[in-house]
Amino acid sequence: MALTPSNMLPLGTKAPDFKLINTVDNISKSLDELRGAVGTLVMFICNHCPYVIHVNEQLVELANYYSKKEINCIAISSNDVNNYPQDGPKLMQQNAINNNYPFPYLYDNTQEVAKAYDAACTPDFFLFDSHLELVYTGQLDNSRPGNGIPVSGKDLRSAMDALVYKKPINLNQKPSMGCNIKWK
Repeated sequence: MALTPSNMLPLGTKAPDFKLINTVDNISKSLDELRGAVGTLVMFICNHCPYVIHVNEQLVELANYYSKKEINCIAISSNDVNNYPQDGPKLMQQNAINNNYPFPYLYDNTQEVAKAYDAACTPDFFLFDSHLELVYTGQLDNSRPGNGIPVSGKDLRSAMDALVYKKPINLNQKPSMGCNIKWK
């Protein structure tokens, strides 16, 4: 596992469009179909990354809470499944079911979506406003596996709350850290 920071896509960037298979129901979904009225959180995750496993419970809580506030969450896995078969669509589906994901878990087979978002690691977070313009990119919080800091989602929750309540979003955004995306 190579500890990798996110690339920090410039704020204001328009969300790159996509249409990917949702591994939970095997139905193709587009960004436009999945976006929220207030905002959209695009998360690059995978099944096997210890950094994602460390925050899975918080991602579920966050998605359940903010969906009621019209921020929809979307998870995407872009890892090379030839070399990392544990991240393949069937196991993604099982992982989503086992973790009670309340969000679609999409498979980016070509890795074009990850490249379009300049995603670098898992987890990697991109919060867009109602116009699909990037308002936050960075870490969930300061917790990492083994560092003893409880997972709270503090940084991302602060940005999502600011979006919901139409407050300024802190521009001091720290990169997420995790396993590198497994490129082909």
